Amino acid sequence: MNPYIPPLNLGMVINSSKDNNEVIYRSGFPQPLNYPYIEETLNLKTIIYIGSEKSVTDEYKAFITKNNYIFKIFEMSSVRDENLHLKIKHIFELILNKQNYPILIHSNKGKHRIGVITGLIRKVLLGWSISGIYQEYGVYTGNIKGEMDLEFINNFDFGDLNVDFDIDQLPSYLNYV
Repeated sequence: MNPYIPPLNLGMVINSSKDNNEVIYRSGFPQPLNYPYIEETLNLKTIIYIGSEKSVTDEYKAFITKNNYIFKIFEMSSVRDENLHLKIKHIFELILNKQNYPILIHSNKGKHRIGVITGLIRKVLLGWSISGIYQEYGVYTGNIKGEMDLEFINNFDFGDLNVDFDIDQLPSYLNYV
């Protein structure tokens, strides 16, 4: 029996107590030795990759196809990227649809790019304080400086995005009326 090996920097971003299916995970890029863990424990429906399409191997594509995961790639190298707000808008449109849950959002190492997306989820959807977001960012990056990332999260104004969503499909943890 092989032990399950989770992806690098795996963590839980959202675990709704109202609906056990409304879970968002974060991680580094899953490797073949992580596939059994993902298949048998996370029960994913959607995988969002924040990185370069060039990094997606044929083996990873086969894993995604085999498991019928919805797979979306958002090209991003840093918070300086062109059209970053548009990419974040589309990521949030996926997150704001409960039919996409459970979700895994990953980058290559699960540190900076995922730290930004996780920080925005925590700030915008969960109402976390900036100090809590900074602390979590530091845990996953090993306190490697990410001043631009943290400044981006701090200054991000979600009101400018005009995210499309269906109120009937919003996840229950948002406590909407």
